[in-house]
Amino acid sequence: MGKKHKRPNHTASSPPPLHHDHRNKRHSSSTTDSATHHQTPKRPSFPTYLETPNLSPKVRLLCEIIANTPSSTVEEVLHDTAIRVSPEDVEDSLKLSYGFPGSAVKFFRWSGHQLNDNHSPYSWNLVVDMLGKNFLFDAMWDAVKSMKKQGLLSLATFASIFSSYVIADRVREAIMTFDVMEQYGCPRDIVALNSLLSAICRDGRTVQAAEFLRNVRGLIRPDADTYAILLEGWESEGNCGAARQTFDEMVMDIGWDPGNVSAYDSFLNALLHGPDGRREAMKFFEIMRDRQCSPGMRFYRIGLQECVKTSDSKGAQLLWQTMLSRNICRPDTEMYNSMIALHCSCDNIVMARGMLDEMVCNGAFPDSETYNVLFRFLIRRRKLEEAFSIFSEMVQNECVPDLTNCNAAVRIYLDLGDVYKAIKVWKYIIENHDSGLEETGNLLVTGLRDHDRIPEAVKYAKDMIVRGIKLTSSTLSKLKHALVEVGKGPVYDELLRKWKTR
Repeated sequence: MGKKHKRPNHTASSPPPLHHDHRNKRHSSSTTDSATHHQTPKRPSFPTYLETPNLSPKVRLLCEIIANTPSSTVEEVLHDTAIRVSPEDVEDSLKLSYGFPGSAVKFFRWSGHQLNDNHSPYSWNLVVDMLGKNFLFDAMWDAVKSMKKQGLLSLATFASIFSSYVIADRVREAIMTFDVMEQYGCPRDIVALNSLLSAICRDGRTVQAAEFLRNVRGLIRPDADTYAILLEGWESEGNCGAARQTFDEMVMDIGWDPGNVSAYDSFLNALLHGPDGRREAMKFFEIMRDRQCSPGMRFYRIGLQECVKTSDSKGAQLLWQTMLSRNICRPDTEMYNSMIALHCSCDNIVMARGMLDEMVCNGAFPDSETYNVLFRFLIRRRKLEEAFSIFSEMVQNECVPDLTNCNAAVRIYLDLGDVYKAIKVWKYIIENHDSGLEETGNLLVTGLRDHDRIPEAVKYAKDMIVRGIKLTSSTLSKLKHALVEVGKGPVYDELLRKWKTR
């Protein structure tokens, strides 16, 4: 199996990603950090110490001071605490103080005195990221200049700057930052380019990313990751036409590569968004397969779901066999459930049952949905012995048959005279469901009466009364008639008294 290409993102020394989707949340405001006024998005929400468990008491106290103290006095308050900090304490505190950039920067400066101005590169990157994510770009560049003097700049720093400018709706400045990277000692290579493109595409601006790539591809040759980033962007935006064009360019430029799993995965998923998407995706899937290339698990999962929706058993089987034969992944319970549902909808019980039997061998275990799909199908097809076998296995494995299936089973077993199985299912129903029992309970009692099982009809009628399940007057009337006929009028009278007292 080919490995997935890694996305340019935050490295081990870079700021953590924000736990907030800040895209498409813009409002009109201006910023004064450059001569040009820009439309600025609403500031993102940031994680804080308040919702972070298992913080050390020291870091929690530092975060409280940063969050609740004006920046003008935060250094004085910190000094009065006499707290000694380590580089790790600084990092942990900064990560949870993005919402208070002024006080956080003062804390950073105060802690620098204790650390002999020897902050970790990670701490510096956190400061750059924090200032950028708060759209304080002048201060951000001041921090970058300080990092340059200390030789601490890295691609992680610039990846953060790219991201900050893009979410601030300032893609032009992100590109200008890329243009000046070498002045700060960082190469403008393909890794840096991919970091920029990734930031632009993540914000739903893949058109701009593709346009910039066209402008620089004469200077920097795209690699597999470049195309994977663009294809992921087109997929996110649902632009299957642009995905086709980018895919064609990729094949012409770098050829077919079994390791380019992410690109193939995004491309096929993008095709699913288009007209006749499933057919198109399956066509290209077969082309990939013939060239010993494969998408990732995501497409197999989504592709199977699409095949199930359209009852395309041939396409689903192709995906399934390719996935298993090439050991791309082990299908999970959800994927087995999709295949079982598909085989049931195509009236192929042998294949559906075979899937159930092989699941455990592939490390997937049947759940309630697995059994309910099969149980429902078998009941509808009146394959009652097989249905009861599934029902029994389901209960034994502590999975829950749903009430609709159970009600249907009781009805059909009674219709065909299999009273034993009808009673077995009813016993399960009353022990495991609390509502929706009236119709089936009355059906059971009248069914037993119709099959001349009068004592059992009376028994389950009494049990319904005790359990508070409504016994209808129609059911009582039928029981009365049957009991009187066999000279058991007093039994009915007793039943009626219990019914009235409930």
